[in-house]
Amino acid sequence: METVKLSSKGQVVIPKTLRERHRWDAGTELSIRDTGRGVALEPVSTGKALTADQVAGCLKHVGRTVSIRTMNRVAEIALRDPR
Repeated sequence: METVKLSSKGQVVIPKTLRERHRWDAGTELSIRDTGRGVALEPVSTGKALTADQVAGCLKHVGRTVSIRTMNRVAEIALRDPR
């Protein structure tokens, strides 16, 4: 557990270890909620789209690979005949 001090302007510095763990970079918007015993900080969802590089490899696939051409054909069939 780390401790921080409240400045005369009501500001606190979130320790670097916590900022890195939560991936909170400068400019990250946080919402603050009164818990009754203290406060909780949570990042505000921006709805920002992620790039393919940011999500590449996050889903595991088991089985043979399928070509883009095959996927496109399956999608076309599904669009013509939705079940």
